[in-house]
Amino acid sequence: MSLTERQEDILFAIIEEYAEVATPVGSVTLAKLFDVSSATVRAEMARLEEMGFIAQPHTSAGRVPTDAGYRYYVNTLSEADSRAKTNDSLKDKPVERGNRVLEIRVSSQTRADYAIRGAVDSLVELTGNLGLATIGEQLYIAGISKLFTQPEFMDSERVQAVAELLDNLEPWLREAAPGQPLNIFIGQENPIGKSSQVSLIISRFRSPYSDQSYIGVLGPTRQNYGRVMALVRHAGDILEEVLKV
Repeated sequence: MSLTERQEDILFAIIEEYAEVATPVGSVTLAKLFDVSSATVRAEMARLEEMGFIAQPHTSAGRVPTDAGYRYYVNTLSEADSRAKTNDSLKDKPVERGNRVLEIRVSSQTRADYAIRGAVDSLVELTGNLGLATIGEQLYIAGISKLFTQPEFMDSERVQAVAELLDNLEPWLREAAPGQPLNIFIGQENPIGKSSQVSLIISRFRSPYSDQSYIGVLGPTRQNYGRVMALVRHAGDILEEVLKV
């Protein structure tokens, strides 16, 4: 489904603002951002809602992204990243602090399992999400307390849904073996724990344990996808480079 440039700009602004403030985004805020009338923004928001990219959680409230909205956003980020690999003008700036933290943490370890654990712990610190990785036949998880401090998990039912997902995550990773180097499962796309409203972002890498090792994070659907995707991707890349199988 195609969007006009203005609709795409408004959708992305809602996603990015919501990631920062964790409250529905209203037309007044967006009107100031784009220097147009609130009526214009409301008309575009109504169209985005009709297409299923945003939703209004409460009457008279602002809008929040839906899983479909996040998927459109993530696909756009992925396409931009692919173009950046062949277009110097689109390449990222020098390695961000987070990537440097990962490099230092991983390269300072002398054992493969310590390196993987160090990368996971760094992702927890850098993203505020739960971090995970496969180490042989085991699943290493860190940052559960970080995850549950997010405002989304004040609801006990959502906490239970996340717990169900975690209980089934290891066998799912082993059986499903996601095929892409970077895999993003958003909300209802998760094959387990569909009602938990979380996103799983994982990178595949080769390790001494397996050619199909995984590292990633699990967090609320409301997050900074561009930053988290870049960090998870770099974690997989640096582990593969340091562990050199």
